Order: sequence, then C-alpha cells, then structure tokens
Amino acid sequence: MKNIDLFSNTGDISETFGLDADSVLFCGHCLDLLKQIPDRSIQLVVTSPPYNIGKEYEKKRQLQDYIQFQEQVIRECVRVLADNGSLCWEVGNYVANGAIIPLDIALYPIFNALDLVMRNRIIWSFEHGLHCSNRFSGRYETILWFTRKTDNYIFNLDPVRVPQKYPGKKYFKGPKAGQYSCNPLGKNPGDIWDIPNVKNNHVEKTDHPCQFPVELIERLVLSMSNEGDWVFDPFVGTGTSIIAAIRHGRRGAGAEIEPKYVDIARTRIRAAFDGTLKVRPMNKPKYEPGAGIKPVNGPWLLADDFLPPEL
Repeated sequence: MKNIDLFSNTGDISETFGLDADSVLFCGHCLDLLKQIPDRSIQLVVTSPPYNIGKEYEKKRQLQDYIQFQEQVIRECVRVLADNGSLCWEVGNYVANGAIIPLDIALYPIFNALDLVMRNRIIWSFEHGLHCSNRFSGRYETILWFTRKTDNYIFNLDPVRVPQKYPGKKYFKGPKAGQYSCNPLGKNPGDIWDIPNVKNNHVEKTDHPCQFPVELIERLVLSMSNEGDWVFDPFVGTGTSIIAAIRHGRRGAGAEIEPKYVDIARTRIRAAFDGTLKVRPMNKPKYEPGAGIKPVNGPWLLADDFLPPEL
C-alpha cells in the first residue's frame, strides 16, 4: 500500500473502492459501495445517517422502517470494521406527533446484537438549531462509539488533548511538591464536546442542511486511527469525513446518493488535497471574549455601575 502525503495535490479521488486508493467518493447507495470493501479493512467507521425528518434528501419513514434500514447498513459496516477498529454513529432524535424518541437508544440493540462494546456515549453540544415553543430547544446530539470485544482497539489520546483550565497548577505537598500537576500536553477532552455546528456564518458552510463540522470528525480520526488507515462514512454528504481523514494522512471513503452533494464533496476534497480548503481550527474557542460586543447603557444600570472600583 502506498503512503498518502498530507496536503498532497496529487491525491486521487476514486469512484470505486481499492485499498491503494487515496480517497473514494461513490455516488450511489452506501450498500453498493460497501459490497466493494473487503472484510475487516476499515479502521474507523464514522457517520451521521439521515435523521428521518423529511428533509429534501430523505423521505420520511416510519420509525421501524428507519431502524431496519439502519440495521442493514450497520451490519455491513461491522463486517468491514478492523479487529482493532472503531465505529462512531452520530444521531439526533426522531420526532413523531410531538413525542421525542432518542435514536441512540433505539439503535443501541442493533450494535449490542452484533457483539460490539460501547466505549463512550459522547455528547456533541452546540448553540444553534431549531427553536421550539412548546419544549426546550434541542442543542445536542450523541455520538455512540463502539469497538469489537477487545482491549487492543486504537485510542490515541495525546493528539486530541485540549488546553488545561489551570496550566500552571502545581502540587503543594508531598514528594512532587512544586512540580506541575497537569499533563503538559493538555487534558482529556471528556465526553461532552462543545463544538459549533455548521450554520450560515460558519467558514465551512455549503448547501447541505445537516453538515458535519470538520473539527468534530478530526477528533475522532486522530484518536481512533493511525496514518495510512482507512476512514469510511456510509452517508458522507459533502465529504467532511473524507476531508478530516486526508488532512491527517489517512485514507477516506464515503458514499452519497445525491449527485449535487457529490459534486460539492469532490470540490472540497480536492481543496483539502491542495491545502486550500478553509476549515475551523480544532479547539478554537467558540467565543472570543469581548469580540463584537458594544457597550450597552440602559435604565437598569445604576450610576454607580460606571464608577471605577475603589482601591
């Protein structure tokens, strides 16, 4: 297998799967692409399947029909999953007649029946979404992380550590007194990830209504695969999972049934190979303190509020 060069402008985008390809973008049903992939050849399966909410690219299905379709895809994804690989399934909620059914709970029995082990239920927290008037607005989705029944699955923590809250904290007693008490590379990001979703003002925004942010997938790619490994997304949309893979020296493959999104994905993947694709940097704060904030005066502010503090 040839090596793939990070940000190489010679990267190829194949329409069929081959282990020596740089990337694979398949226009069609994901099950047709999965038929081309050898058993246990994919290190990381990561996806956000259609949520069954009736958007332009998905027909509204009954919940049971939706789950049966997901089971077909999940079963094939497990077939191609490497012995030490990971499978990450990102889902929201199914809403019917005003009732919310968490899809991660509905889908869990499928993964369990396929002898997979859940390692984390990651909460992806974001600020923007549909506003509700008769319940609290939903501002999170879940990522179910599964592996096979083994302790030898790949997990690289160091590449995805986040800045320490108190980087200068030291031990104050004992044999390590005076030494720094935190890891100099940063801390474990935990299982609640505060990452902006892709809305109109996001640098990565395309015409897709439910687009993955690259940094969300980068965290999974870096922690659950190594350079040269295959990352596969059965519902690749505008190519974000492939982009996150090739930005870090992995190979990416995915299927998308809508030709217009395949065209967008191809353009974005090519820009990723060229190193010209604009993405939001990993671990960038959601807000910059004071940025864009103008002073506001109002009757609720007392005169004393404007006086400098006493020294």
